[in-house]
Amino acid sequence: METITGLLHLKISVKEEEPHSGVMELLRILRPKWRTEDIKTKVFTEGITNQLMGCYTGCLRSSDDVVLVRVYGNMTDLYLDRHKEMDMFQILHEHGCGPKLYCSFDNGICYEFLHGMVLDGPLLRQPDIYRLIAGEMAKIHSIKPRTSSPPQVVLWTKMSQFLQLVQESENETPMLRSLCVPGAASVEALRSEMNELKRHLGHVYSPTVLCHNDLLTKNIIFNDTKGSVKFIDYEYADFNYQAFDIANHFNEFAGVTTIDYGLYPSVALQLDWLTSYLRSSRSITGKGSAVSEQDAKNLYVTVCKFSLASHFFWGLWAILQARYSTINFDFIKYAHARFKRYFDKKEEYFGM
Repeated sequence: METITGLLHLKISVKEEEPHSGVMELLRILRPKWRTEDIKTKVFTEGITNQLMGCYTGCLRSSDDVVLVRVYGNMTDLYLDRHKEMDMFQILHEHGCGPKLYCSFDNGICYEFLHGMVLDGPLLRQPDIYRLIAGEMAKIHSIKPRTSSPPQVVLWTKMSQFLQLVQESENETPMLRSLCVPGAASVEALRSEMNELKRHLGHVYSPTVLCHNDLLTKNIIFNDTKGSVKFIDYEYADFNYQAFDIANHFNEFAGVTTIDYGLYPSVALQLDWLTSYLRSSRSITGKGSAVSEQDAKNLYVTVCKFSLASHFFWGLWAILQARYSTINFDFIKYAHARFKRYFDKKEEYFGM
């Protein structure tokens, strides 16, 4: 047992294929008053990066003390900064935006369970729900860095890291060819495309803010009793372009397991979402809450352009996952869908 940057760290490893004994060892330290025979567990299956399990006594719905145990996915430390993730956990908790982090262990973390429901497609389209999401994102975007030096955006550094890891992986050429997407058939083609995208977005202004960067529907918890939403899972949270975070969320309307871009939010929904976001953002920062139609349209154009970066980012990520992940998910199919959408929309969005 030790501490890392003030956080309890337990020298325990939980086996992916048989997590029970490791989880019980964690709970003996974190919840010493819990009797082993009373402990219940629930495995959450929505994630495609890690394994997640809820531990509790009594009834999950009514329990006010549920410990979530997240076991990191195989080889994810290659491209994820776990110290950064824990730092983001603590920052967001301090600002009332996230759960409490209880501890880290050798291949995962334990943290507080937030009661509520994960959102599905229909709920995402309800104005009272998506306006809550817009407001919560604005709140997170308003959090200032702990240091006085200007924060650097993570987007290009992370994508370059992904691309380098793809290049270093075994059998990368057959894997890329299996995508069957023109323009993504080789590392050289992907690097050229990424550089072109970077040049284009370099002429598009978007503020650098603290971003979640992975706001898919299953990372949003809606508490209907409190009438609030909270975001969970901060593996990719970091300072980034404001428009990337919003665009990434809109892209996630299409789903994960089965991607259907017919579910992408309509222009009318996006404009209403963006108006709500801007009102919340301006109210939080003391700049009033008046938002013009043109303000929303300007942000809409910027978000469309950054949606391309979101597709490219997760396309590269999925190629890595296909190489290293032990989770039962068709990552190549997912990568195909993201890169295909990128190239399908590139000309339209570059021209806006």
